[in-house]
Amino acid sequence: MSTRRDGRELALQALYSKDLVLQDANVALRRIIESFGEGEDPALEIRTKAFSFASELVNGVIANLDEIDKRIAEKSKHWSMSRMARVDLNILRLAVYELLYRDDIPKNVTMNEAIEVAKKFGAEDSASFVNGILDEIASTVTDKE
Repeated sequence: MSTRRDGRELALQALYSKDLVLQDANVALRRIIESFGEGEDPALEIRTKAFSFASELVNGVIANLDEIDKRIAEKSKHWSMSRMARVDLNILRLAVYELLYRDDIPKNVTMNEAIEVAKKFGAEDSASFVNGILDEIASTVTDKE
């Protein structure tokens, strides 16, 4: 697993927590990070990078939430956003943020990472659901590679 994958998973948990208990996503992220503890962990540098990336993602999604949700709503033809599983919706939000606002992440990486995170955290059909909507959105975004 990569540092960025860890960051994406942490960001997903923070955004999901925000939706579930209506708390600030950054507060949720801090609580998640604190649960890992400190100490003389040789992987501390890797965790710090993952936490930093997660924070960038959470703040980016929050700052651009209206545009991100608009894009998702436009491309989810038979699903209103209120009917989507919160996990799937937040995976989509993270991926759409990356597609629209992160020039340093290639489109295919964003797509693959979202699908893998959906396989891990979502329901049985989450990966194909996420892939279908992201394909539609990605086709409207110019390639960053």
